[in-house]
Amino acid sequence: MSGFYGRGMTLQLTSTVRGSGPGLLLAHGAASSVEDSFGTILDDLARRHTVVGPDYPGSGGTPRSADPLSLDALADGAVAAAADAGLERFAVLGYSMGTAVAVRAAVRHPERVTGLVLTAGLARPDLRLRLGAEIWRDLLDGDRALLAKYLLVVGSGAKHLNSLTEAQLATAIDYLIGYVPGGSADHLTLLTTIDTRADLARIAVPTLVVSPTGDELVDPALSRELAASIPGARLAEVDSGHDVGTEARDAWLAAIQNFLTEIGSEPWTSR
Repeated sequence: MSGFYGRGMTLQLTSTVRGSGPGLLLAHGAASSVEDSFGTILDDLARRHTVVGPDYPGSGGTPRSADPLSLDALADGAVAAAADAGLERFAVLGYSMGTAVAVRAAVRHPERVTGLVLTAGLARPDLRLRLGAEIWRDLLDGDRALLAKYLLVVGSGAKHLNSLTEAQLATAIDYLIGYVPGGSADHLTLLTTIDTRADLARIAVPTLVVSPTGDELVDPALSRELAASIPGARLAEVDSGHDVGTEARDAWLAAIQNFLTEIGSEPWTSR
């Protein structure tokens, strides 16, 4: 498969491969990794699917890129990783910035992609998200405790954050202080520039958009824009902040599994 994608031009992404069954490609968020974005549901997904989770440059086991990242390169690299793992066709589950990677993969490789699940996503950042990503990037070289507190404020739903005990809050801050992928700045720079609005009308596969209703980082309006712009797309809302895998794990997993089961066994008809 390596020659099929012209590997001299394709990002080499280190991947997690688990499970068996229909193919499922994961596209994680910015300044994150497959484990960070999907870790709470990864084992469950692998019980029903062959899951391939490539890490972007500078996260997981993938070295940081010497060149600026592009959405096309991430999409092509992710699809190549799935092909190298033996998947001919597969659905794509994207989270946060990974929703744009998933959309671009579906447009550039329509012969491969069978469906999309887009969670806490966007076609392009609004001003609030762009400023939030720039603050995040600026804090990378400063006080990591301040960065951790900022990420908790914007990444958590108010109900979840206010429910934490002092011990739980301290644990969450310590985790975020220690978890800063080396390619975070590169990911966040890309996040501020992506725009897949012209791609959305070209999506021709079943699509589920999952919107966390309490998301303070990626406005739920951006998920609604995705759902309204992709032909036949469905919108599901979950009561959560941006960190849906922590705050609404079971609801998120159920929405994903139910949709993938449906499109795997029934003809798709747009509504």
